[in-house]
Amino acid sequence: MILVLRALGVGDLATAVPALRAVRAGYPDEELVLAAPAWLGPLVGLVGGVDRLLATDGPGPPPWPGPPPELAVNLHGRGPQSHRTLAGAGRLLAFRCPPAGHLDGPDWRDDEHEVDRWCRLLDWYGIPADRTDLALRRPASGRMPAGVTVVHPGSKVEAKRWPADRFATLAGRLAGRGHRVVVTGSTGERELAARVAAGAGLPASAVLAGRTDLGELAALVAAARLVVSGDTGVGHLATAYRTPSVLIFGPVPPARWGPPPDRPWHRALWASGEDCGGSSGVATASGWAALPVDRVLAAVDEVEETVRV
Repeated sequence: MILVLRALGVGDLATAVPALRAVRAGYPDEELVLAAPAWLGPLVGLVGGVDRLLATDGPGPPPWPGPPPELAVNLHGRGPQSHRTLAGAGRLLAFRCPPAGHLDGPDWRDDEHEVDRWCRLLDWYGIPADRTDLALRRPASGRMPAGVTVVHPGSKVEAKRWPADRFATLAGRLAGRGHRVVVTGSTGERELAARVAAGAGLPASAVLAGRTDLGELAALVAAARLVVSGDTGVGHLATAYRTPSVLIFGPVPPARWGPPPDRPWHRALWASGEDCGGSSGVATASGWAALPVDRVLAAVDEVEETVRV
């Protein structure tokens, strides 16, 4: 058995897809088990190549219930806690971490793109990984509408949220242009989504926050006309399904978590440097929050023109 630890969220799983597939290709005859939160199950099924999901909420005691795996791969973090979680495995592929007693592996780089980070780790161990292999299987549409514009104002990290009133203005102007706008989010973001929809003049039926499971959200994004969101998992789903998107980053730059730069149907916006009163390309919270709606709409126009061409 090969155990891969990635006990994080939607975007974390999506950015680890090339590495997961590389492990699968490198060990085609072994059982591949992913240690990740149980609620990610519908998305894990769309990755392909994972034989079993081992429900794990994060680094802690060894997650395996029986004998330790012959090989463990740490796609979770730099250690030491995640390294120690996997320490009982026969062999560990992970970044170098002397505090955890792991002297093997490459050094961690703070400024590396999340996709490249895990591909480089596996490359170091002689397992080639293709950083462009980000596509997920397309789920059945089920009851989800097709051709809608998905506006996703939430994020589990509140500091990454563009202001709700700006999302509301944006959603209203998109609707005025003929977009069929829906507002998505988690159960805990229902109030936020309802506030955005109301501010945009949308009907209550446009609020899908808390009304979709993860598989349905993936189906919605896969069949959408456009996705507009912050730096969160929905943006990574848009990348995985090649759905046109405009993603609003702040304060973390898109160079760390953004869509591939060679895909013109995605736009990542980030107010930095003089644009937000900061320096050295570092976004300040006040400057990023002030990103104007017109700039986002201009990016929508650019994306849609690219798609038409």
